[in-house]
Amino acid sequence: MNRDDCPLDPFAHLPHLRQRLVAVEQSQVRVTPEVMARWDQGHLERGGSPDWRLPDEAREALRRDFMAALAPDQDLWVFAYGSLMWDPGFYFAEVRSAELGGHQRRFNYRVVGGRGTPEQPGLVLSLVPSDGARCQGLVFRIAAAQVDAETTVLWRREMLRGGYAPRLLPVSTPQGWVQALVFVAHPDNPSYVHDLGLDETAQIVATASGHLGRNRDYLTQLAAQLQVLGLHDAYISELLARVMKI
Repeated sequence: MNRDDCPLDPFAHLPHLRQRLVAVEQSQVRVTPEVMARWDQGHLERGGSPDWRLPDEAREALRRDFMAALAPDQDLWVFAYGSLMWDPGFYFAEVRSAELGGHQRRFNYRVVGGRGTPEQPGLVLSLVPSDGARCQGLVFRIAAAQVDAETTVLWRREMLRGGYAPRLLPVSTPQGWVQALVFVAHPDNPSYVHDLGLDETAQIVATASGHLGRNRDYLTQLAAQLQVLGLHDAYISELLARVMKI
């Protein structure tokens, strides 16, 4: 994309989203060092283990490995399929509708903070490979000058426990194809839950909660944002219907 063609208004393609995204300044998940320190302290106070997350050096090493594949003056697109769709927590220059092929949403990443606790873990989304599937969401463009700072913040959030595998994948948008950072499932991570049925998933999501709120609210916010975007995900709709009965 020629930068001369980039819209000056980040919401030029999706003006109705202007009031549907949490502002960076109000985000609970813009994970600065101060926010991380509060999370650590809260986790310990709730009886959690001191090694509940990746050490800062290990997480930063993973980020540097990913960033090594990018040119230093390159904008970065970030694909959003879960909470990033309503609370990105980073500064962006553009947002578009987007679709990623070969993957589908699943609540199969166990969390002991945020939407769960060590005693009652919650579940959040990951993307799992699936032939013929199409995952629809959003894609955000971070300007080159902000990529290093904003990915540092993003890695603290998404790679807190190393539960995702960051990939650069082709994503389609109404304005053309882009290569985007996608946090896909990391099935070898201990937090990844295998072969979880819808009923068991619904029971966990309906009852877990953490310092960021109830697990079911994560699901209802996702469903609401999909509706705003005019998108349908049969798995999310069915899971929500089951959760609402609990």
